[in-house]
Amino acid sequence: MLIGAAFLMATSAIGPGFLTQTAVFTTQLGASFGFAIVVSIGVDLVAQLNIWRIVVGQGRPAQVLANELIPGLGHLLSVLVAIGGLAFNIGNVAGAGLGLNALFGLETRIGAALSAALAIAIFLSKEAGRAMDRFAQALGILMVVLAGYVAVAAHPPILEAVTRTVFPVQLSGLAIITIVGGTVGGYITFAGAHRLIDAGLAGPEGAARATRSAVLGIGVASLMRIVLFLGALGVVSAGLAIDPANPSASVFRHAAGEFGLRIFGLVMWAASITSVVGSAFTSVSFIRTLRVEWVARTREWIVGFIAASTLIFLLVGRPVTVLLLVGALNGLILPLGLGAMLAVAAKRKALEGPLAQSLAGFGVLVTLLMAGLGVYTLMTQIPQLLR
Repeated sequence: MLIGAAFLMATSAIGPGFLTQTAVFTTQLGASFGFAIVVSIGVDLVAQLNIWRIVVGQGRPAQVLANELIPGLGHLLSVLVAIGGLAFNIGNVAGAGLGLNALFGLETRIGAALSAALAIAIFLSKEAGRAMDRFAQALGILMVVLAGYVAVAAHPPILEAVTRTVFPVQLSGLAIITIVGGTVGGYITFAGAHRLIDAGLAGPEGAARATRSAVLGIGVASLMRIVLFLGALGVVSAGLAIDPANPSASVFRHAAGEFGLRIFGLVMWAASITSVVGSAFTSVSFIRTLRVEWVARTREWIVGFIAASTLIFLLVGRPVTVLLLVGALNGLILPLGLGAMLAVAAKRKALEGPLAQSLAGFGVLVTLLMAGLGVYTLMTQIPQLLR
């Protein structure tokens, strides 16, 4: 259960955008991107540890706790998570289709439909929770191993990577905020915590166990980010050109030839399909509490969520305008959710002990930072959409 929740969170984070962001920023910043990765890991840990410990410690979903703090706040959080999850799930379904296209040459829309059918089958199984956990674990390990192979094949300059991680020559706030959002933004922050309370973990002892699970989840996602970074750095350092149309595929191909392209297809599919599963489960864990009778229909909601994402992709593709706006709104979910959970914990005096108090202090800083950046992103996106 603890391992399953950790991998659900990690594989939810490792989606198509995760792969592309890592390749793009490594191309732009070179070895200095390592510094941004280290900073983002620290922010990720603060956000996840606070939310997981508080949600599991209180034994209720984040939106229920938020509603108890301020009536209606939980409903707002639920709507934002559901809209963001649905929009990005369109991209996840598309990524699964692209992965099967690179792996087998299968037409993208057919690959997307088959992948969605597999995700639905997981939730229709008798023990859906256990099936979801095992699916996330198996594909999570597979992705790290395959990306690790590509990193070794790319022969990255390890000494330079370590040096520039500590002493960067280029800094990018955009890189940090983007990869933080990709690892703990939107629904991802709550995926593992909601999985744990679904499995019956709650109370002070549960919070301590949730801490270990959260650290493992961030560790897996961070390891994947690091090996992708090293693979891309090896390619960039060799002076090879990265194709801006598909930077992550370009990295895999340069590092390991045509076999590397097939590896990319498998990693892209695994990253996408696990994100489809994680997005559906977590988004519905928010939606189902909007009405009492919906709780008993969780499975139907999840199937409908995946089917809707797939249908939208098959009919209209990825609506760019919607994705841009939702992407901006997505930046507000972390500070809203984290801020609400910290307020709940403070009100209920659940921040006892040096660890909880230290995490809460850093959590306030992360909330303010991400709120400012989220508002800035939203304000810059809206004028673009109105042009």
